[in-house]
This record gives sequence, structure tokens and C-alpha cells, in this order.
Amino acid sequence: MARNHGSQRSNRNVIEATTGRNGSEESCISREELIRLLNEDLAREYQAIIAYVVYSQVLKGAEYMNIAKELETHASEELAHALTISKLIDYLGGVPTTQPKPVKISKDPAELLRFDLDNENETVRNYRQRVRESEARGEFAIAEHIREILMQEQEHQIDLATALGEEVPDMSDCRESE
Repeated sequence: MARNHGSQRSNRNVIEATTGRNGSEESCISREELIRLLNEDLAREYQAIIAYVVYSQVLKGAEYMNIAKELETHASEELAHALTISKLIDYLGGVPTTQPKPVKISKDPAELLRFDLDNENETVRNYRQRVRESEARGEFAIAEHIREILMQEQEHQIDLATALGEEVPDMSDCRESE
């Protein structure tokens, strides 16, 4: 077990290699760090809600009508995610943030969809990490809630990539050799 038992006890939020509750050697973060990271995720959910509400209304043109309607659905799903993440933060003893991440705006519809896809990609990466961190702490119920959110976020990726005429980005940790 690698632990930092140096004189700086205040630096407890860093990731340490420990034996997790499931007996395997994993990266384990403090409860406070998990709360901080979940609050970042919550700020990103707020950002997504705002972006989807605005983008669904400002997308113009026949080619964007279907995705604009889908973005309205995404907005309500992101609100459900925000509520779930808020409950998890409260369960851990934290206070949910009230501040969203900044929302980008453009007059170019394709650019708006690109902003959304980029944000969804970041969200998927972060939630995958959050699942690992929660499991390392033995917080399996938290990991399961995040997995449920992750499934919807990946559906959002598919919707946005399809609207942009692109393949869904490869977000896996494993890269295939060429």
C-alpha cells in the first residue's frame, strides 16, 4: 500500500494508491475530493441544461428540426442528472453547487452542435472516472447511479454525432492498434 504519511496532513484530497474495500489495489480519493468532483459534474449538468434549452430554440433550418426537438428532450434528461448528482453530493455530506460552467453560443448551428458534442465527450470521460473513483471508495450505489447517467450521456453523444454526420467518438480507455 502506498500512502503519503508526510507532515502535510492537509493534502488529503490527493489520489493515493490504497487497497479498496473490494480488496484490489486502486486509486482512492477522499470523500471531500469526490464531493468536489461531483460538484464539477453538477456544474457541467447545469451548463448542459442551459445549452440544450437555448440551442433547441435557436437552431434554424429544416435540417436541424429533428435534432432541435431532441435537444429539448436532452434538457429534461440533464435536469434529472443534476438532481441525481445533487442527491449524491448531499448523501456524501457536501453542498451542491449553484454555478454552471460557461455556455458557448454561436450563430452557426453546426458549431452549436459541436459545442454540445464536445461537452458530452468531456462528461462521458468524467463520469467513467467517477465510477472508478466511487467503486474504489466502496461507494457502489453511487457508481450505479452514475452508470445510469452515463448511459444517457452516451445516447446524447450518438444523437449529436449523427446530427453532425460523424461517427460517435471513441471514448474507450483502450485504443485499437492499427
